[in-house]
Amino acid sequence: MKKIVLACTVLLIGGILFTLFGDYLTLTSMQQNLAQFQDWRDQQPILVTLVFFVLYVLMTALSIPGATLLTLAGGALFGLAWGLAIISFASTLGATLAFIGARFFLRDWVQERFHQRLKAINQGVEKDGGFYLFTLRLVPVFPFFLINLLMGLTPIKTWTFYWVSQIGMLAGTAVYVNAGTQLAQIDSLGSIVSPSLLASFALLGIFPWIAKLLLGFIKKRRVYEQHQPPKHFDRNLIVLGGGAAGLVSAYIAATVKAKVTLIEQQHMGGDCLNFGCVPSKTLIKSAKVAHQMRYAERYGLTNATPELSFKTVMARVQDVISQIEPHDSIERYTHLGVDVRQGHAKLIDPWTVRITSPDGSEDTLTSRSIVIATGARPFVPEMKGLDDVPYVTSDTLWQTFKDLDVPPKRLLVLGGGPIGCELSQALQRLGSQVTLLEKSESLLSREDKDVSSLVKDKLAAEGIDIRLQTHATHFVFEDGQASVYASEKGKESRIEFDYVLLALGRQARLEGFGLEELGIPCERTIETNAFLETLYPNILAAGDVAGPYQLTHVAAHQAWYASVNALFGQLKRFKADYRVIPAVTFVEPQVARVGLNEAEANAQNIDYEVTVYDVSDLDRAITESQATGFIKVLTEPNKDRILGVTIVAEQAGEMLPEFVLAMKHGLGLNKVLGTIHAYPTWAEANKYAAGEWKKAHAPKAIMKWLERYHAWRRRS
Repeated sequence: MKKIVLACTVLLIGGILFTLFGDYLTLTSMQQNLAQFQDWRDQQPILVTLVFFVLYVLMTALSIPGATLLTLAGGALFGLAWGLAIISFASTLGATLAFIGARFFLRDWVQERFHQRLKAINQGVEKDGGFYLFTLRLVPVFPFFLINLLMGLTPIKTWTFYWVSQIGMLAGTAVYVNAGTQLAQIDSLGSIVSPSLLASFALLGIFPWIAKLLLGFIKKRRVYEQHQPPKHFDRNLIVLGGGAAGLVSAYIAATVKAKVTLIEQQHMGGDCLNFGCVPSKTLIKSAKVAHQMRYAERYGLTNATPELSFKTVMARVQDVISQIEPHDSIERYTHLGVDVRQGHAKLIDPWTVRITSPDGSEDTLTSRSIVIATGARPFVPEMKGLDDVPYVTSDTLWQTFKDLDVPPKRLLVLGGGPIGCELSQALQRLGSQVTLLEKSESLLSREDKDVSSLVKDKLAAEGIDIRLQTHATHFVFEDGQASVYASEKGKESRIEFDYVLLALGRQARLEGFGLEELGIPCERTIETNAFLETLYPNILAAGDVAGPYQLTHVAAHQAWYASVNALFGQLKRFKADYRVIPAVTFVEPQVARVGLNEAEANAQNIDYEVTVYDVSDLDRAITESQATGFIKVLTEPNKDRILGVTIVAEQAGEMLPEFVLAMKHGLGLNKVLGTIHAYPTWAEANKYAAGEWKKAHAPKAIMKWLERYHAWRRRS
C-alpha cells in the first residue's frame, strides 16, 4: 500500500510541476528567457527566491530530472555566492526528503525481503556510513538522486545523511552554480563538465580514502608511541597457547617458512584433546554401548546388564587421549619446524614475550607479530557453600573420577547446555542417578522449542530428573552429606548428591598474559576487529579467548585468518568469515545445526519457509531402530536458498556437512535433490528433505495440465 501511495504522489506532483515549469526546464528555454527571469528577480526578489527554493526542494525530493538546469539557473539569477547558498541548502533538504521517503515507503519491504544479503552492507553502513556517503557526494559522476534513494534503504541516521550531504555536495554544486553565472555562453550541459574536471572530481573522491589511510597510520603510531620496537626480531610469529587455534596458527606459519615459536603452559592439544571433545565423546561411546546392551531386545537380542567397571571406562578415556596425543605433540610440531616452548608466556610490550619455564628460568623473545590463543576454562560461580561440597567441572571430572570403581551414585548437574546434557546422559547410562538443574525454561536454550522438547523427553525417558526454571541458591555439607538448596518457580527444595558437575559455560583465559598492562581491551573476551587484530594490529587473537563461538572447528577457522593476517597483513588482510558455522551437540539423538533456526529468524525479522522431514520414514533409521528425529530446513520464501538447517537424528553430525557445503557455496535444495545419495544411508534424509520442499513448491497449474495431457494420451 505504501508503494502505491508513493507512486501516485510522485506522479501527481511531478505532473503538476512539469505542466507549470516543463517548458522552462531546457537549456535553450532558460537562455531565451534569462532576461525575463532576471526582471522578475529584480521586481520581487524575496518571492522569486522563495519560489526557486521550493521548486528546487520539490524536484530533488521527488527525484525529477532537471536539478542540473535549475542549478545553472540559480547561478544566473543569484550569482555565485548567494546562488551557492540557496541551492546548497535546497538540494540537501530535497535530498533528505527523498531519503526519508525511500526509508518510509520502501526500507522495511527491502530489508525484510533481502535481510540476509543486506546484512554485511547494513553493518558497514552502521560503522562507516558517513564516510562512504561523503565519498560518493564528492564525485558527481554518481547520480545524486539514486544515492538519496539507496541510502534511505540503509540504517544510516537521518541527521548524518543531512550534514554529510550538505558538506559533500558543496564542491559539485559550486561548479554548476559558477557555470550558471555564464549561462548565456554555455553550448551544452556536457561542456560544463570536461574530462579533466571529471578526473579532478574522481581524485577528490579518492581523497577521503587517502585521509582514512593517513588517519589509520597516525592512530597506529599513537598506539605504539609509548613503546620502542626492537631493531630486529627473533621470530616472525609467537603463538600463546597450544590448543586448536594455537596449533593451527603455528602450523600455518611453519608451512610458509616463517620462524615461529609456540608456547604452551600445560598440555599440548589444549582443552579439546585433554578435557573436552576427545574425552567426552569417548565416554559417550562407552555409555551408548552400555545402553544398547540394556535394551538389546530392540535389535532382536536378549537384554543384558553390563558388568561395568567405571575405572576401566575412565582408563579407556585416557587411552584414547594417548592415541590422539601424537597428532598435537611437541615432537610433531618440532618436526614441522615449530619452536615449541613449555612455560608461561607474558607480553612485556607489543613485540616482546617473556617465557617462564616450569623450573623457574626465564627467556625473552621478540616477534614481528603475536597470536593469543589461550583458550577458555569452565565458569565456576561464586556461590555460598560451593567450596564445602565435592564439585567437578568438565575439565576436572576426568582426573577426579578416574579412580572411582563405580560412577557417583547421585550426580547433580548444573546447566542444561550442550556440555550439561551430553555428560548427564552419558553418566546416567553408566549408572549414576542424575538430577539436572537448568534455570531457563528449556534445555539447549539456543535451539528451537521442538528440538529442546525432544531432547528433554529423551533424557527424561532414560531416568534423568530434569528440573527446568530452577537455580541453585546455596550449598551445604552437614553430617557427611552434600546438599543444594534450589529455587524452582519460587519454591525452595533440598537435593542431596555425591558430586556436583558445574556445566555453566566457559570463560576466556585472560589473566596473567600482560593484556591489562598493555591496555588491550578484554572483558569477557579479547576485543578484536574483523581481522582479529587487537588494539595493537601486530597482536591478534583466535579461538575461545576471542569469541564469539566456543567451538574447536571455529578456533581452527579463526587461526587461519589470524596467522595469515599476522604474517602477510602488510600486503593483504582477510576478514574472518562467520557466515556458515556448524555445531553439533552429542546427545542421543544428536542435534546438529548450521545457519538460522526459527527462533533466530523470528528475532531478526527474517521471512522464511519451513520444510520438515521426519526420519521415522527413513529406511536406514528403521534398520537401526533409531527412527526418532527430523530435519528442519529454513529457506527464503518461494526459493530454495537455504537459510539454516537443524537435524535431530542418530547421525545428525555426519549428515550436516552436505548442508554446510551447500550454504557455503550458494547451492539450493534443488541441487541437493539432484544429487545421488547411496542407499541405505542416513544422508539420504537430506535428499528427502529437499524432496519435501520440491513437493510443496510443485506448480499446481502445470500439474493439472499434465493430468489432462496423460488422460488424453490414455484415450488416444
